[in-house]
Amino acid sequence: MAAPFTAEQQKRFDEEMEKYLARFPEGRKRAAILPALHLVQDMLGWIPEEAMVEVARKCEATPEQVREVATFYVMYFLKPKGKHVIDVCTNISCSLRGAETLLAHLQKKLGVELGETTADGLFTLREFECMGACGNAPVLQVDSRFHMNMTLEKADRLIESLRAQAAEKK
Repeated sequence: MAAPFTAEQQKRFDEEMEKYLARFPEGRKRAAILPALHLVQDMLGWIPEEAMVEVARKCEATPEQVREVATFYVMYFLKPKGKHVIDVCTNISCSLRGAETLLAHLQKKLGVELGETTADGLFTLREFECMGACGNAPVLQVDSRFHMNMTLEKADRLIESLRAQAAEKK
C-alpha cells in the first residue's frame, strides 16, 4: 500500500497526532479518530484508504473501525472533492418549496449525478437531509455558506459567479 503522505506531510501528521493523542488516557486513543480524520482531510482534501490505515495505527484501532467513523459522517470525503461542495437540502420544507427541481436543475447544469464532481474539479454536488433553515426554503450550502430562498435563476447566477471567480484565479 502506498504511503498517503509526502515526507513533509508525514512529519506534520505525526506532530499533530502527538498533540491529539496526549489528550486521551492510555487505552483510549481511539477517541482521537475524529480529529485525526479532520487532519488528514485538511492536509489532502479527502481521506484515502491508505490514510485510514495510518490513522488506525496512530489511534490503536483497526482500519475497519476508522472506516466506520469516516463513512458515518457526511463531513468526510472518501474520494477527491471539487473546489466547491454544493449541498442541497431536500428535507420536507425544502422539498415542498422545490428542492427536487432545484437539485435536478443543478445536476443538469453541472453535468453530474449526486455525489459526483464536475470534470473540471470545480463542483461536487450532494443532497443534504436538513440544514435547519426551513423558514427560508429551499436552501443550499456552498462550502460553509448558506444560500436561502433559492430559485433556479439564483442557482444559475451562483454557479456562474463561482466559475468566474475560478477563472480569475487562473
